[in-house]
Amino acid sequence: MSELIQQKIDELHWRKRLIEQGGGDDRIAAQRDRGKQTARERLALLLDSGSFVELNSFVTGRSTSLACEYGEAPGEGVVTGYGKINKRLVFVFAQDFTVFGGALGEMHAKKIAAIMDLAGKTGAPLIGLNDSGGARIQEGVAALDGYGQIFYRNVRYSGLIPQISVILGPCAGGAVYSPALTDFLLMVEHTSQMFITGPKVTETVTGEKISSEELGGARVHAALSGNVHFTAATENDVFYQLRQLLSYLPQNCREMPPVLPYDGPERDWIEELIETVPAVGTKAYDVKKLLQLIVDYGDFLEVQAEFAKNVVVGFGRINGHSVGIVANQPKYMAGGLDIDASDKLSRFVRTCDCFNIPLITFVDVPGFYPGLVQEHGGLIRHGAKILYAYAEATVPKISVITRKAYGGAFVALNSKAMGADLVFAWPQAEMAVMGPEAAVAIIYAKQIRQSAEPKQTRLDKISEYRRRFANPYVAAGYGMVDEVIDPRATRLHLKRSLELLQQKQEQRPTKKHGNIPL
Repeated sequence: MSELIQQKIDELHWRKRLIEQGGGDDRIAAQRDRGKQTARERLALLLDSGSFVELNSFVTGRSTSLACEYGEAPGEGVVTGYGKINKRLVFVFAQDFTVFGGALGEMHAKKIAAIMDLAGKTGAPLIGLNDSGGARIQEGVAALDGYGQIFYRNVRYSGLIPQISVILGPCAGGAVYSPALTDFLLMVEHTSQMFITGPKVTETVTGEKISSEELGGARVHAALSGNVHFTAATENDVFYQLRQLLSYLPQNCREMPPVLPYDGPERDWIEELIETVPAVGTKAYDVKKLLQLIVDYGDFLEVQAEFAKNVVVGFGRINGHSVGIVANQPKYMAGGLDIDASDKLSRFVRTCDCFNIPLITFVDVPGFYPGLVQEHGGLIRHGAKILYAYAEATVPKISVITRKAYGGAFVALNSKAMGADLVFAWPQAEMAVMGPEAAVAIIYAKQIRQSAEPKQTRLDKISEYRRRFANPYVAAGYGMVDEVIDPRATRLHLKRSLELLQQKQEQRPTKKHGNIPL
């Protein structure tokens, strides 16, 4: 090798080392003092060992005056490239808080946009590790245009590839919109924050004094706003959740989710299911116990576990195949559907439909939640999202009515009328316009009032109504229920149904797109 070539190679490695040092030792130490890892350390933890390949590492900003005033920005404050998770290709970007606080400028955005385009072209998931102070103010509208370039691609590739955002530090202003446009969002407790306007601006405008954590911490978004899907105590725990999540998802919309071999017991007959759901319709229980009995190894990955707890959504497997599960949760609000539950549920249904994940719905619903707050808050509009999501979905759709299904909520939750492929009901299931007690109070109000024994007459009428109308056989007689099944054989019926529907094809009218009631 000639001396000149050796010099060029040495220069290459020297330049690489400078970039890999990010903002330098002092800023790296400050990052660790905050309990945070560097961008490259995070990628090493997230990806399969030795799989990361960096791209566009030499990209630099065009503003020489900015570099003179504020110093160089190695790697433009973001590390981009591709690697593997569980031996499957993913594209990644990790913002480097040690360089200008991870602030986004024109070329920083260009690096992210380039990796997004590669992910879209090759059909592989995109993962963004966000840790940024926001837009680089010194670059002005060029930085804002950079955000726009990213937002445009978030939308362009939505439904084509899974897009996942991990918030690992501050995320403010325009920076929050890209994560909000992605399919799943994860945050670290006490380290990550998201807000449109920070505490100082909030105090100036509204007079409210509030900390960053109270305004936009992980707990706030997990339980109150519903913006985040998963939270964990540490960065390592969040990465573990992300790897779990990806195991249920396909690479893109043209592929099926991965199938993992199931070598556990067949469990076609599960005695515990009889005791899990009380026969009395007003008695609460934890539906998650039912789900854990149904799915392989009891592994159920709940999504948005702290938000709208009256509905449970998440991923599991049946005989190795990924399924998306929706279930009413009688432990909270009797499992009724309110505004937040409607948003949570419909978004999850559409996500599963995007990525070819069959949907199983466990129905035990008294109806849509009544009240002035709900009605004035737009429950009609939000509830309509559920109808739209189920009707729009073309993946295999199976329902199991375990106990009660009343009124519009019965129709909304994947009924035959909304396009369900198969609907099963347990023998104790009740399907009606409303519950027996409420129905009798309306239908027989005059008769009860004029009776010599009003209380006994009311009880007799409730019993008669339940026997004649509030049972699964009336709906089965009309073809609204495909089969009334023994609860203990539920997993067996689901397994067989998924096998039956594996090659399902369903066409929709050609159009630009529908208009979901947002």
